[in-house]
Amino acid sequence: METQEIMQFSDLDLLKSYTYADYLQWKFKERLELIKGRIFKMSPAPSVYHQEIAGNIYFALKSYLRKKQCKVFIAPFDVRLTKKTLLNEDIKTVVQPDICVICDRSKIDKAGCIGAPDIVVEIISPGNNKTELQNKFEIYEENGVQEYWIVSPQDKTFLKYTLNQEGVYIASKLLPSDAEVTTPILPGFVLKLEDVFAED
Repeated sequence: METQEIMQFSDLDLLKSYTYADYLQWKFKERLELIKGRIFKMSPAPSVYHQEIAGNIYFALKSYLRKKQCKVFIAPFDVRLTKKTLLNEDIKTVVQPDICVICDRSKIDKAGCIGAPDIVVEIISPGNNKTELQNKFEIYEENGVQEYWIVSPQDKTFLKYTLNQEGVYIASKLLPSDAEVTTPILPGFVLKLEDVFAED
């Protein structure tokens, strides 16, 4: 018997475990992420300020990375996190970070990124819940994302987690809106938070 095609979000069984192969079959408009097989419905369209912040960070990274090895991508962009398999039917985690930087170009294919980006940037929305943020922290750490940046438009703060040699995230201090961000992944790059949080 053929599996019934899932055309609406309401047709999904939220208690079931899904894979990237399932994800590719879905035809509805709602944006979802898969975290260890579980479905997380993404927040409604981000606010204008959220979009401005994402654009400011993307522009700074894109300008720095011109003619360099690493590439930067902005959502929607599928990142399939897997260490063991490249098979769609075995991949259980697909996320769409607001921004990601990928220095190993072999991880980039027509569908997005397969494997861990070097840097992932998530801009907190009012719709983000603690469970979602905790799950993402765990999967980024487990899969070897070198740096995980969390930007809060509401508080105008920046927090960076850096993976240590044991594969455990170490948190930076919470940076205020007048601070500057640097990273050993991108030598010479400076992100001025006053520019990030500037409103036109």
